[in-house]
Amino acid sequence: MWYVIIGHDQPDALARRTAARPAHLERLQALREAGRLLLAGPFPAIDAEEPGPAGFSGSLIVAEFEDLAAARAWADADPYVAAGVYAEVDVRPFRRVLP
Repeated sequence: MWYVIIGHDQPDALARRTAARPAHLERLQALREAGRLLLAGPFPAIDAEEPGPAGFSGSLIVAEFEDLAAARAWADADPYVAAGVYAEVDVRPFRRVLP
């Protein structure tokens, strides 16, 4: 089943986010290679493709997991969690309709 993972950034987390990004992307690439990643990306803190020093307010991941517990375990092990980027992580089941 598909699951949505939304990480909500701590205030002033841009430096921690930048430092942890390679490890974060490595995990996402592994999901992609396994055919389990639908989409992933950050939420710019301002209305701009590249927000610069404004940074990001969080991230969205839609990926396939065996169950909710597996999705939560994967999210809890994210390098952004370990680095203190996220203040909160929300994990929910997702039913893909379109496209």
